[in-house]
Amino acid sequence: MIPNPVKTIFDVITDFLATNPTPEAILAYRLPDNLQQRASDLLERNGDGLLTYDEEQEMFDFVRADEMMSLLKAKTRLKISGK
Repeated sequence: MIPNPVKTIFDVITDFLATNPTPEAILAYRLPDNLQQRASDLLERNGDGLLTYDEEQEMFDFVRADEMMSLLKAKTRLKISGK
């Protein structure tokens, strides 16, 4: 039996976006608690200089995903406001 692969931050976000969410759902979107906790743990351990190379890459994925979602939310707010 093939084990289920671990879902990445981008898997979770693209699964959400594939549901064709409303603008309101996009603005309200937050990461699941387990991923939010993982991001916090990585950032804390990074501050202590304790991350492995793979963990650094995972942390950078969280940063990129956060930047992407922030941009998406900003564009969604503009669309809703009609500007």
